[in-house]
Amino acid sequence: MDKKVTVVGAGNVGATAAQRLAEKRLCDVVLVDVAEGLPQGKALDLAEAAPIEKHDAHLAGTNGYEETAGSDIVIITAGIPRKPGMSRDDLLKTNSDIIKSVVGNVAEKSPESILIIVSNPLDAMCHVAYETAGFDKKRVIGMAGVLDSARFRTFIARELNVSVENTHAFVLGGHGDTMVPLPRFSTVAGIPITELLSKDRIESLVDRTRNGGAEIVSLLKSGSAFYAPASAAVEMAESILMDRKKILPCAAYLEGEYGINGLFIGVPVKLGKEGIEEIIEIKLTDKESAVLEKSADAVRSLVDAMALL
Repeated sequence: MDKKVTVVGAGNVGATAAQRLAEKRLCDVVLVDVAEGLPQGKALDLAEAAPIEKHDAHLAGTNGYEETAGSDIVIITAGIPRKPGMSRDDLLKTNSDIIKSVVGNVAEKSPESILIIVSNPLDAMCHVAYETAGFDKKRVIGMAGVLDSARFRTFIARELNVSVENTHAFVLGGHGDTMVPLPRFSTVAGIPITELLSKDRIESLVDRTRNGGAEIVSLLKSGSAFYAPASAAVEMAESILMDRKKILPCAAYLEGEYGINGLFIGVPVKLGKEGIEEIIEIKLTDKESAVLEKSADAVRSLVDAMALL
């Protein structure tokens, strides 16, 4: 294939993203991980499924970055989850160091690539990647809003007993419990959900969306969501690889848009072959703007905390 995507991190999210990319016939895939044998084994397993899934994507696993050279997109899922007894600062420091190492290698081997950041804490890791790579801001993008919007769409579809394909939703802001679902911009076949559901039911769906990741963690007992995060990252990659120019909610570096400066925040963007080709500014109510600013403050606190580590 004439397109190449590297996925850094061969855990559940990374391996599932590699599978989705290959089976959608979007590109060749290089899977990278520091654990010896892990990316090689998963890549080989996926390759052996190709005759059954009927695709000719080439899949390779590696512990280094030589095979990643010339990648069009690099999806970064590397990092560790927060463990018992670990402070927020500990998590920030550990994952920041991981992202710096990964992005330093990626920027050297694939200087024209577009970075899709999945590692948590998402918005803060976007800053680390942006500063380390030295790329134009349009080529560093965080995966957050696509996942959060998909969760919101799922809950809307179940509540109304309609196809998920009829649902559209926007979730802006930071990736976490300060995210900003926007019900009046969320629709079913073009009809705002504010016309279809009571205020109480909408608020219940909004709360469930904010806690979507935690709900899955509580059910799994160990580990976290990976199918939907992988699908979200691949939807972003597909829009870029195919120059689809989809409008998707992604973490983008803002310089005055929505009154926010110098932060990665989830907003609607147009994704095409150049990466973020446009940041879409929608008119928010005073209440929505205030909630978005609160979300931005939460992201800013993480970025400020990293500067002190």
